Amino acid sequence: MGSSDLERAIQLKQELLDFVYDAEGDLAIALEAYVAQQGSRDRQSYDPKQQSLVVDEFLSEGKVGSHSPIELFIAEEGEFSDRDIALLQSWHNSFTGLFEVVQVSSDRFELTNWLTAKAYTVFPNQEVPIEETTRWQRGDILLTRLAPISDGAWMFSGSCIFKGKLGKPKLAVALGEFKKNYPSQLYSDAPDLLEQAWESVAQYHHEFVEFFGGDRVTLPGYQLERKLVQLQEKMSQTRLEAAGIDSSKSLKEIARERGIEELELSAVAEESGADSKEMTKLLDNKLNSRMVAPKVNLPEEVKKAEKVAVFSHPRWGQMIVQSYPKLQTLLETEDPLEQENCEVLIRQSLENPQINYFVWQQLKEEYPASLERVLQGVLNRPNFNLESDLETTLTEFNKPLEPDLPEIASVPLHLHELFEEAVEKVNKSKSKSKKKKKTSKGFHSQ
Repeated sequence: MGSSDLERAIQLKQELLDFVYDAEGDLAIALEAYVAQQGSRDRQSYDPKQQSLVVDEFLSEGKVGSHSPIELFIAEEGEFSDRDIALLQSWHNSFTGLFEVVQVSSDRFELTNWLTAKAYTVFPNQEVPIEETTRWQRGDILLTRLAPISDGAWMFSGSCIFKGKLGKPKLAVALGEFKKNYPSQLYSDAPDLLEQAWESVAQYHHEFVEFFGGDRVTLPGYQLERKLVQLQEKMSQTRLEAAGIDSSKSLKEIARERGIEELELSAVAEESGADSKEMTKLLDNKLNSRMVAPKVNLPEEVKKAEKVAVFSHPRWGQMIVQSYPKLQTLLETEDPLEQENCEVLIRQSLENPQINYFVWQQLKEEYPASLERVLQGVLNRPNFNLESDLETTLTEFNKPLEPDLPEIASVPLHLHELFEEAVEKVNKSKSKSKKKKKTSKGFHSQ
């Protein structure tokens, strides 16, 4: 890539930003709405750098009618060469990621996207000041966006949030925060991984329905925990059989069939405390799959609950809603608004992100008249209409009308291994200090 390519890319990018910031009418309204919506995802610090990343995301992913801001820029701002148009169109492939600095050179950086393990050669520009880049070292973690230039070369697009060197537990937390704050950017540079993740959600739903006999079940927490373990064991057995692995065989037989040193396999098994079934699953993951199904860990309050409702859906995933039986009881009473716990329960349900759009749709289908009266009273909106106003109301409470990739989705093997190691390190640290501290589960928070 020549220096002129980078210079032209930097110039076009600045012109594109000026076009969007100076815009009025529909484009300005769309930008304001997009930034407000992304800022509502409860980021701990929605600072100027965070907002810069969101604005940059808007350039390629925002919509004004049926067109992106990039498309409007090409159509409305004079004449561009074919090469300019191709470059601008390529910026629809810009993406946000959490990157590790692999190598630092005088004029470029080699980065690896932790989400997908893909490598990038990245050139600096004015959007990331030189006083920031000069302190970067190998192993540092960066939250930023990349935009293509040409011939496998990329440039920074938007601000860069420097996170420094992170141990595995902190890196796992950072990746978990990325999943929460940038759900649309998950595996955005690896559509094959994203497709596999969504396919795993649909497969889990199929297995759930087959195991429980339907897409919903209500059980005491302790029974639910046992049943979900049985479901996961059944799914693991199905995957092993599909891969042609006999889980009844000894480690020696497995090692011989797979061409792996038995001593090496036994050492891993002894160190991890895994039995032969678990080792075959590990082998299958390492040798035959790039994606690994997460383990479902129920919070203690769910395990101890008298009744817990669990929903399954091929897109929304698995939803464990401890308060759903209470909502049912409330809405089945003759006058729900007279019940002492009515307002608290409804407001908690509106504010709780786990009680998502899909769950509210179930309440709407089961108790339409009662739910409408309750929302009219609790929200002090006497003209509230369930059919026309529910979606708008749920949007007000930051409940997306379309699902993000659910927690139950499989994750790439390298991420699964990172979180396993992170949890192990945290547990060892807790054991040494003998202090009970709340820990993050990383990418799949429970």
